[in-house]
Amino acid sequence: MKNENKNNYIVVTGGGTGGHLSVARSFIDELFKRDYKVIFIGSTKGADMAWFENYEKIEKTYFLDTKGVVNQGFFGKFASLFAIIKFSFFCKKIFKKYSVTKVISVGGFSAASASFGAIIGRIELYIHEQNSVMGNLNKVTSKYAKEVFSSYDPNSKIKDYPVNIKFFEASRVRKEIKTIIFMGGSQGATAINNFAMKIALKLKEKNINIIHQTGKDDLERCKEFYLTNNIDAIVFDFDKNILTHMVKADFAVSRSGASSLWELCALGIPALFIPYPYASLNHQYFNAKFLEENGVSLVIEQKNIINEKEILNEILNLDLENMSQKLITMINQDGVKQIIDKILVA
Repeated sequence: MKNENKNNYIVVTGGGTGGHLSVARSFIDELFKRDYKVIFIGSTKGADMAWFENYEKIEKTYFLDTKGVVNQGFFGKFASLFAIIKFSFFCKKIFKKYSVTKVISVGGFSAASASFGAIIGRIELYIHEQNSVMGNLNKVTSKYAKEVFSSYDPNSKIKDYPVNIKFFEASRVRKEIKTIIFMGGSQGATAINNFAMKIALKLKEKNINIIHQTGKDDLERCKEFYLTNNIDAIVFDFDKNILTHMVKADFAVSRSGASSLWELCALGIPALFIPYPYASLNHQYFNAKFLEENGVSLVIEQKNIINEKEILNEILNLDLENMSQKLITMINQDGVKQIIDKILVA
C-alpha cells in the first residue's frame, strides 16, 4: 500500500530500551518501504538517540528531555509529569506543522508526550503493547487509542509480534545444542553472567560453544574469566545487530523482554528465561510464562538459580527439535505488515 499523499507524515514514538526500540524500527522500516515519511519522537534518556539519531529511514527526529515517572520520589515524579505535559503541547505543534495523520506508540516513557499530544490534538493514536501485562502509560492512553495491538490479548485483532523479517529469514529447526547464547539485554544481567560462568567449564567439556552478551559493566570480568579458564567464547557487551550472534545459537539463556522473546521464537531457538525481577508489574515473568505454558521454553526466577548443575542437566535433556519446531509456529512473519495495513486503512 503506497503513500498517496506524500505531504502527510506518520509519527512513531516510544523507546527507552532495546525492546521498545526494535519494535519501533520494524514499524519505521515497513513505513519507509511503502514510501511514507516518518518522524520519530523519543527521549534524550535511554537508548533512543543511539538507535535513531542518524537512522536514514527517518525523515525527522525529536529527542525530548523527558524521563520516566515510576521509581522516583515525590518531587522527581512532579518534575517528570511537568516535562511530559509541557512536551505534549510541543508535540501537538509538530503534528500540525507536518500534517501528521497518525501516531504509532510502542510504549515506554519516551512515548508519553507524543501520545498525549495526539490525544490533545485529536490525532489518530495506535498502540503496540509488547508485554503480557500492559504498562502504566498504555493503561491510560489505550482508552483514547483507535486500536491497541498485543501478542497476548485474546481481544487483539492482530496477535503477531512485529519482528523484523531478517529473523524469520534466518530461522531453522535446532536439533542439538552445539552453541549456547547468554543474553542479559542491552544493560546486561549479572545473574545471567554468573550462571554462564558457573556452567561454562561443563559446556567446554561437552564441546558446546559459548556466545555471551555481558552488558557494559560486566564485560571485563567475564572476559577475564574465559581467558583464565582457556575457554574460547565470543564475548561482547552489546551489539545492535544481535541477530548476527543469535543465528549461531541452538539454545539461549535470556531475560524475557518481549522483543528478545519473540525474536527467539522467530528464529526457532528454545530458551531458558530468567526474568528481570524488578520489571514493571513483573511483566517479564508473565511474558516467559506464556511460552512455558505452551511447552516451548523453560522459566526460572532469578532467586531460584541455586543448583546450576541440575538446571544444565534439564537443558541438555530437552526435546530440542520438538520445541524448536513448535516455536516457529508461534509467530507469523507478516505481523509488521498486518499491523501497518490495519493502521493505514483505518
